[in-house]
Amino acid sequence: MKVAILAGGLGARFREETLNIPKALVEIGGQPILWHIMKYYSHFGFNEFVIALGYKGESIRRWISEHSCSTNLNIRKGEADYYEVSFSPEDKQKWIVYLVDTGEKTLTGGRIKRLAPWLNNQTFMLTWCDGLADVNLDLLLKFHHSHNRLATVTAVQPPSRFGHLVLKGDTVVRFKEKPRSGWINGAFFVLEPEVLNYIEGDATRWEKEPLERLANDSQLMAYRHTGFWQCMDTLHEKMLLEKLWQKNKAPWKIWDS
Repeated sequence: MKVAILAGGLGARFREETLNIPKALVEIGGQPILWHIMKYYSHFGFNEFVIALGYKGESIRRWISEHSCSTNLNIRKGEADYYEVSFSPEDKQKWIVYLVDTGEKTLTGGRIKRLAPWLNNQTFMLTWCDGLADVNLDLLLKFHHSHNRLATVTAVQPPSRFGHLVLKGDTVVRFKEKPRSGWINGAFFVLEPEVLNYIEGDATRWEKEPLERLANDSQLMAYRHTGFWQCMDTLHEKMLLEKLWQKNKAPWKIWDS
């Protein structure tokens, strides 16, 4: 099963880091977040990646090619570059990586649809390049196969940025320090190829019309994840992830060193 990763956005809310590099290459613990995401999927046996490039895509292509096992494998296949990648001699499993140029201004839905030729008309996984979690991918996939619908989204409850006051009249009766908010889209999707029919083209946002239509058609199910999940949209969030990594408390680091 292939893993589609969207790595083409501008990262507009994170310009301290993304002015010169794409968000996918922003480092945590000395490695790009893209590496962390791929290592996580690989731990569960998912070693084939189809990566949608856009903003500063050449930087990602250069990073991947630096770790290619052989320059002879960097051959063009259609409109994608194909690589076999290993990050160290100790890596037992090589990654198969397809890099697909999906355009700088293409929206998320359009990027997904442009990946179709490399998804082999089969069930595939999808995530963004801006968040980390400790989602059990085996259980996620099992849940997806259990409901026989087209799409599964991982639902998460991130902590609120602010504490909540519980009031009785004007009296504060309780203070909640950063309680969990409601369920939101945490990415980590499992999708059937038919979902591509819900995407019109480059100007389609996956998070808007396609997901709304899938929900209206009762084709979208939520896998509830109550463990760790953290997006990386700001410098503050990047530093939070860095701190966890440096303290050896990164919940997503489940592979052997």
